[in-house]
Amino acid sequence: MAELERPERLQIMLSASELEALENWRFDKRMPSRAAAVRELLRRGLASDGFLVAETGAKSQDFGVVNSSEDGKAS
Repeated sequence: MAELERPERLQIMLSASELEALENWRFDKRMPSRAAAVRELLRRGLASDGFLVAETGAKSQDFGVVNSSEDGKAS
């Protein structure tokens, strides 16, 4: 079998609104796939300055992409 160019897999869970935001961004930027869009967003995020370091004890659910309308808490 041929050697994969990207042999590592990353699985993430998104809410419906987060997936919609990703898809809207992807189509707006004419990205060829969700994976390409996620890689581009990761590249941009890793290259940016001004982000906060996660607090000790932070949970995955504390890091959302869009505002949550279910609980009114900004993510």
